[in-house]
Amino acid sequence: MSRGLQGPAPEERPKPAGRRNAQGIRIDPEVEAEQPPRREVLSALVAHEPGVLAKVSGLFARRQFNIESLAVGPTSEDDLARITIVVEEPEPGIEQVKRQLNKLVPVRSVTELAGAVERELALIKVSAKDPSDVTAVAEMFNGTSVDACPETVTVEVTGTEAEIDRAVAAFDRFEVQEVVRTGTAALAQGTEETA
Repeated sequence: MSRGLQGPAPEERPKPAGRRNAQGIRIDPEVEAEQPPRREVLSALVAHEPGVLAKVSGLFARRQFNIESLAVGPTSEDDLARITIVVEEPEPGIEQVKRQLNKLVPVRSVTELAGAVERELALIKVSAKDPSDVTAVAEMFNGTSVDACPETVTVEVTGTEAEIDRAVAAFDRFEVQEVVRTGTAALAQGTEETA
């Protein structure tokens, strides 16, 4: 009469491949798989009251997510503001951020703005040694001179993040003194309403 269960000894049994992490803990393979980060623009409609931005940015800090860009402004409704946040995270991280944002009391809605109309504004202050050349480069990027003195020229440029990057690089030849950029402002395309 044999004792115990029929079958192979525990060390002889097949083990599921890819179902445990390095510590031997059972995991979901899709969650554990390394996913490449993607850039996502999120629009959060929030109560227009003190402390809301601190709550939203605090959530990102606690979760150790980096905010690539942030823009805040009022909406057509006096009691609401829109926070536009650009993040670059793997898919599970983006989903987690959206879920966590929706749990915050002052947040009314959160939407991913795929294919949105996006713009940034940059002010670029450069040396005024060649003001006509500065103006020519500004015109290449649909920019305008907004301030000029004998030593410097300040140019305003609006466009997508990539267009602003190219404009800043183009002005490098004029000894860039300072650059300031807004965060990305975005709205849904066409008749779709931005949440």
